[in-house]
Amino acid sequence: MGDKIHEIWNVRFVNRIIDSMADGVFTMDAEGRISSWNPSMERISGYSAKEALGKTCQLIQCSRCFGKQCPASIEKCRIIEKGKSEAKECQLRHKNGHDVSVIKNASVVKNDDNEVIGIVETITDMTELLRARQQAEEAALRLGEVHRMDNIIGKSRAMQQVFTAIRAAAASEATVLIQGESGTGKELVAGAIHYNSDRREGPLVAVNCSALSENLLESELFGHVKGSFTGANRDRMGRFEEASGGTIFLDEIGELSPYIQVKLLRVIQEREVERVGDSRKRKIDIRIITATHKDLYARVREGQFREDLYYRLKVFPIQLPPLSARREDIPILADHFIERIRQKTGKRVAGLTPAALRVFMDHQWPGNVRELENAIEHAFVLCNSGEIDVSDLPIEIRQPAIMGESMKAPYSQRIRKKITRNELLDLLDECDWNKAEVGRRVGLSRTAIWKYMKKWDIPLNRTNS
Repeated sequence: MGDKIHEIWNVRFVNRIIDSMADGVFTMDAEGRISSWNPSMERISGYSAKEALGKTCQLIQCSRCFGKQCPASIEKCRIIEKGKSEAKECQLRHKNGHDVSVIKNASVVKNDDNEVIGIVETITDMTELLRARQQAEEAALRLGEVHRMDNIIGKSRAMQQVFTAIRAAAASEATVLIQGESGTGKELVAGAIHYNSDRREGPLVAVNCSALSENLLESELFGHVKGSFTGANRDRMGRFEEASGGTIFLDEIGELSPYIQVKLLRVIQEREVERVGDSRKRKIDIRIITATHKDLYARVREGQFREDLYYRLKVFPIQLPPLSARREDIPILADHFIERIRQKTGKRVAGLTPAALRVFMDHQWPGNVRELENAIEHAFVLCNSGEIDVSDLPIEIRQPAIMGESMKAPYSQRIRKKITRNELLDLLDECDWNKAEVGRRVGLSRTAIWKYMKKWDIPLNRTNS
């Protein structure tokens, strides 16, 4: 009696496990009739257990069995002969008529006398995984679209030289150094080089070297092993390893400390990395693109940047012109941003009035293309007619006299007042931690805001604490 109770309990326990599984599980008897059908099978197929019991597996019209269309009966199925089927991706027909992508597996169950007593099949729903795959592919496609060459706008002679340089760089594996003022589009150029190169199928990994302290940047670039420092509770792959097979873009390279400069030089020379706290060297296959808004050679002369690293980085230099040096591109850039923001907002703004365009042509654009884009976005908020007029423009553009002599100072040095740590935190909260917007409000570049945050140990993103 006790054995019988124990057997019943075991059956109930197994049934409870099967019913709780995320995968679909069903069984068939030796004649191929469905004898059990768990709740996940109901969800995946749309058929209730009541509808499925007693039917054959033809109910779900699986698209593949042993490399062929699902046969009509158990006699024609090779599962009895083979004993099991290998897991395979296929499709079953949902009760509502649509196909569901699944992984199907089957196995014959025999008794102690080696007689077939049934068949167990498992069905893994692949819908979410395939959706995630599709989203990843679409995201990669969109990313490629963002970095297409024709997204770098300009017809001026200076920009045509830039386009020629991008094509040449994309056709090679040379290390590239992109130089230009803040807001000239260094990130776009790096992306265009990657997505027009043979490495386009690999990752493009970007790191802003001015945004992190030396210790954090070392861990970010090279990775670390568990226990290498306080808080390192697991092994972590660095950005160099993540970029293997593709391109790593190191922005604001002029901000590297001497220690990180030495480690970067070793990576360039040996194409291998060593994680923090580890002695093992890992080979990497990467293309390195760097960028800076500073005069890197001046930093070499001042002893702040290694000369040997400088020459390693500038194998193929690309100089981006400031917007003030290519004023003929301002109208087409403005039209480009108006069209893009119009599509995003749905607001019917056709373009600039002649007066507004004249103000744009006269402005010095210390913030370059980024400043122009921000000015258009600002104008879209205020514009209540079909065209952007002077009154819709930011005050520092439409009334330069208000800014006085401070407008003559370099963009990176202009600030309306001396900012404190608490004021910066308040501004970050007001701007939803958008560093570019904070920079616009105080007259500094986004990079300068990052530097203040780094200086005052302010996290790059809002914390919940």
